[in-house]
Amino acid sequence: MAPNALLTRLLAAGAIAGAVTTAYAADEARRYTLRRVEVPLLPAGARPLRVLHLSDLHMTPGQTRKQEWVRGLAALEPDLVVDTGDNLSHRDAVPVVCDALGPLLDVPGVFVHGSNDYFEPSLRNPLRYLLPDDGRRHTDTPQLPWPELSRRFTDAGWLDLTNRRDSLQVGDLRLALAGVDDPHLSYDRLDVVAGPADPAADVRLGVAHAPYLRVLDQYAADGYDAVLAGHTHGGQVRLPWPGGARALTTNCDLEPARSRGLHRHPAASAPSDPGSSWLHVSAGLGTNPYVRLRVACRPEATLLTLVGR
Repeated sequence: MAPNALLTRLLAAGAIAGAVTTAYAADEARRYTLRRVEVPLLPAGARPLRVLHLSDLHMTPGQTRKQEWVRGLAALEPDLVVDTGDNLSHRDAVPVVCDALGPLLDVPGVFVHGSNDYFEPSLRNPLRYLLPDDGRRHTDTPQLPWPELSRRFTDAGWLDLTNRRDSLQVGDLRLALAGVDDPHLSYDRLDVVAGPADPAADVRLGVAHAPYLRVLDQYAADGYDAVLAGHTHGGQVRLPWPGGARALTTNCDLEPARSRGLHRHPAASAPSDPGSSWLHVSAGLGTNPYVRLRVACRPEATLLTLVGR
């Protein structure tokens, strides 16, 4: 075969493979998935506590399929909702998000914001996420109406944990809570929330949008039973690897092996180790609206069932 003909065939095969991969990735980004996880951290004999962890909706008004799927989560009847931010991706998305949450806003809930609640998304080269973090943050786009989102959530009764500690009674359990503003933008004020978690509480939960190690370290050292975060999108693109698909990046300093799911922090700790916590990282339900692609990493919400130790 002539070299030019071979090159033409190779280029054609590459184009076809690229088109097939892109179509698969676009479909994957719309296959919303509910994950169920048990976490043994309640006092012995306590009734299980059902916690719905939502993160990274990145909602726009036109994403009706996602809105309908989120609306259906109310049928799970959780005891508590934890929203770890990046709900918005459009200046008109606040009423859309609240409508999709629907009856979940009547359930006890807590929330923090992420960078994409604060600033409009922009078209970016997705390959930049695979490069080392250069410290640049996209804060030059118009602000989104995050104060309205906060108001809608708090008016519904959800607790705003933005650089705050608080407590909440859910059924027979008293929860001690701490949250920080988005660590990815360095908005977190660990000095404000630092200090031993309430030892008299039945459950101690730390909340953040982005699972930066400085935040996880502080929560674990302060005695929080579990930390909930999002931001990573589970890596968004996961490649085949022995033992399962592996994320390439987390867009923060958390290692890719813990880019989603339930883990321990520090990573090698056991549940009985002092100064350690459970860590749940949600792969989230959305993406940048300009690049709605996922590979081997379906969008997700998680129902965490807290059970006795």
